[in-house]
Amino acid sequence: MKRLLILSGKGGTGKTTTAAAFIQFSKSRAIADCDVDAPNLHIVTEKNNECKTKEFIGSNKAVIDGNACVHCGICAEKCRFDAILDKGKSYYVDEYNCEGCGVCQYVCPKDAVRLVEDVAGEQKLYLGDAVFSTATLKMSRGNSGKLVTAVKLDMLKHAPETELAIVDGSPGIGCPVIASVSGMDLVLVVAEPSISGLHDLKRLVKTADTLGTKLAVCVNKWDQSPENTECIVSFCEENKIPFTGKIPYDKTSSKAINEGKSLAEIDCAARTALLEVYENVRGLLGLAQKN
Repeated sequence: MKRLLILSGKGGTGKTTTAAAFIQFSKSRAIADCDVDAPNLHIVTEKNNECKTKEFIGSNKAVIDGNACVHCGICAEKCRFDAILDKGKSYYVDEYNCEGCGVCQYVCPKDAVRLVEDVAGEQKLYLGDAVFSTATLKMSRGNSGKLVTAVKLDMLKHAPETELAIVDGSPGIGCPVIASVSGMDLVLVVAEPSISGLHDLKRLVKTADTLGTKLAVCVNKWDQSPENTECIVSFCEENKIPFTGKIPYDKTSSKAINEGKSLAEIDCAARTALLEVYENVRGLLGLAQKN
């Protein structure tokens, strides 16, 4: 089973739209949404099978026992994150600001503070003929890389026999992206034709190169700026990066998404271009061409 990761330098480039179309083209039975901060692949992916959910435990968080607290204020004074607030007769911990460092527990003279496991998110695994693994990380929580790894492992553990696993990654180059890249056979970057798009692409190329992962590029909405598109194509040629194709701006995309469909299900110019990109990606992965 080959593993394909689809990334972008920022949100809104068409990464998930591309992933959804590829899933339809390939009839993949191993799918994961690793954009755990804002997962949305489920909007355009069929999930008619059983769903299993489980809590994701992240870092510890501090909890103050109001009965044991003597309101001395030492914990609030020592907290570097302004996470301990006064509620009159005792203090309480703001879960969104707490980093779980444990200083408050260390300095409390009455042992009124303890660190407890924090439920930082929820994992979902849809099982059946196909496997779809996804998760949502709670606001302000860390450990995104750890959750991404858990999502991928769930997909790989339960996936039926299939020639291609498709993973929709996070935008940018942060921890969730680094965790997503690990173990992939190819990363496809969906770039936008802009100066910032080229800058974002260069950062992703450096990240993939550092991790020793093969990378390819396509440009979405290329006709919005043919000049910048050519700059991206030239960059790929100069750096011997496979360029898989150009996808035009197509108003049909918005209509398809609003109807919960992928572009693979609609006859339009964007679908034709996406199919060409998909076939080129298959070639890079050493997979036989689809008829």
